Amino acid sequence: MTTSSTYHGVFLTAGMLLTGTLNTLLTKLQDKQCVGNCDDPDPSKHENFEQPVWQTLNMFYGEMLCLACFYLFSLRRTRDVVENRDEYQPIIDEDDNEINAQVAEDVPTTDALPVVEGGPVELKPIAGWATLLMWVPAACDLLGTTLMNVGLFFTTASVYQMLRGAVVVFSGLFSVLFLGHRLERFQIISLLLVVLGVTIVGLSNIISPAPHAFAPGESPEAVDANAWKAVVGVTMVLGAQIFTAAQFVVEEKIIHRYHLTPLRAVGLEGTFGALSVMIAIPILHLTIGRSHPGGYFDAPSGFRQIIDNPSVWQTSIYIMLSIAFFNYFGLSVTRFLSATSRATIDTCRTLFIWMSSLALGWETFSWIQVIGFVVLVYGTFVYNRVIQLPF
Repeated sequence: MTTSSTYHGVFLTAGMLLTGTLNTLLTKLQDKQCVGNCDDPDPSKHENFEQPVWQTLNMFYGEMLCLACFYLFSLRRTRDVVENRDEYQPIIDEDDNEINAQVAEDVPTTDALPVVEGGPVELKPIAGWATLLMWVPAACDLLGTTLMNVGLFFTTASVYQMLRGAVVVFSGLFSVLFLGHRLERFQIISLLLVVLGVTIVGLSNIISPAPHAFAPGESPEAVDANAWKAVVGVTMVLGAQIFTAAQFVVEEKIIHRYHLTPLRAVGLEGTFGALSVMIAIPILHLTIGRSHPGGYFDAPSGFRQIIDNPSVWQTSIYIMLSIAFFNYFGLSVTRFLSATSRATIDTCRTLFIWMSSLALGWETFSWIQVIGFVVLVYGTFVYNRVIQLPF
């Protein structure tokens, strides 16, 4: 790998870590915004912003920004080519034509030569009906993100992010099933370590609740209900990793088959995802939301909460921007490295989210969580050959 390639990889990795950290923290901050009964002196009666479907749509809007940037860059490149071509027009006389014709006869052409075996194969650009292939990772992204948004309501930001480390397990399994990869012995052991680490982290979310998770004087029934909410949150986040891993693998398969720039790929996913959510919102409202006012699928209620609360819609804008850059960096990493490398980098940003959450007072320090995180990261690093097993 050349020096320029190394710098490029470091830049993509740093960009993915920074924007990914901001994305999770901003989403958790939005979940903490009060949108109802905010004047009540009892914090337990405050109604916070809990609209996972609208948050998913907001994410896809952020991805759509990448498509606009792609077309702007393409237009600029086209204009630059035209300007450079018009700047210099060589004057060719009859003698030059004769010389050029002679050279053309003497120099053999390679236009019709077949591609040498083992040489680079030019990928065809994705176009026409093939563009709809990007709807598949968009659908995976939709399902995974919505489940994770619900899970984040009931977990801390760091636990949420640590549980997302399970994507390495599913990504590895799907790579074997659909990409033809083979897992070596150390990789199988490392995946088992990841499962163990995720299990410990999940238990820490139930054993050591976040600050203010249980209000003073709560009944045992209320405490049990909150504990079950933690279980639901952990289950939601873990289940979402199946769809996220599928998204990574499908993206890798498409990008290695077609010529598709990361900006356009993210933009297409955002467009297809946004269309899917906009179709789903009225259907979910009519079938579920109308009979559960103020719930996750009550579309008018969610829209009013966004419009009537500046802190919510302002945070939405910041999330959109962080999502746009995060997905661009993520797909660039997939193209430059691999799907499992992207999953590894995505797991490493957990440390930054954890430190920020502790500094903000959103959660308390837990040694159980530390142990789970260490096991999780160790297994992830072994899987990607960053470190070696001692046996």
